[in-house]
Amino acid sequence: MKKTILFILSLLFGLMFINSGLNKFFHYMPMPKVIPEGLLTIVTAFMSIKWLMPLIAVAEIIGGMLVITNKYRALGAIIIFPVMVGVLLTHLINDTSGLLIAVVLFAINIWLIVENRKKYMPMIR
Repeated sequence: MKKTILFILSLLFGLMFINSGLNKFFHYMPMPKVIPEGLLTIVTAFMSIKWLMPLIAVAEIIGGMLVITNKYRALGAIIIFPVMVGVLLTHLINDTSGLLIAVVLFAINIWLIVENRKKYMPMIR
């Protein structure tokens, strides 16, 4: 049962990040009409750094694909973790409207990392 729940959450988590990464390239989801001023400043700064958003998009797409697979889930969870920290901090500080989703996704990411902790031990030793 636990493995089934983990797979379903990994699938949804991975698909959300693949979708988010693809949206950064193809812009098929519209931007919200009202954006808080602090968030608009941050997004404008990120967009002025030409390589940053494509890098984040690639990390989201690759991490999302890896999280879906059982064999490479540990690697995908670690690739997505810095992006997820940025998402969580952005919603904590600048725009609390998406905070619940960010916290849930962060919790899923932490669970994926904890479930695969034995795979990380050779790097720590």
